[in-house]
Amino acid sequence: MERLTQYGILAGRLLLAVLFAAGAVQKGVAPEGAQSLLASQGWPVWLVWPATAFNVAGALALVFGVWLAPMALALAFYCMVTSLFHYLPDDPWQMSIFIKNWAIAGGLLVLAGHEAQNPRG
Repeated sequence: MERLTQYGILAGRLLLAVLFAAGAVQKGVAPEGAQSLLASQGWPVWLVWPATAFNVAGALALVFGVWLAPMALALAFYCMVTSLFHYLPDDPWQMSIFIKNWAIAGGLLVLAGHEAQNPRG
């Protein structure tokens, strides 16, 4: 059972990492979409670049298993904050993204809790 748990957590970490890596690539290649969301909320559009770097750092932490508990907490908070850009009740697609961000945050909180209880040597 321990091995199944280890492989399951690794698979979950890698799947989450792909999400953040893809977000970094998307922001890096075509930042206009994220900049538009930032501008629509009155936030400075240059925040796309620290967000891109944070996505890269998060993906690397998840892949390599470094600073997992604090990074998972930070990524969960990031997902909660960025979900607010998608809270558009009249747009089912955006509401789907809103809900998915909260689900991802939930998974990251589970990972953070697991890592806090089972620190690596």
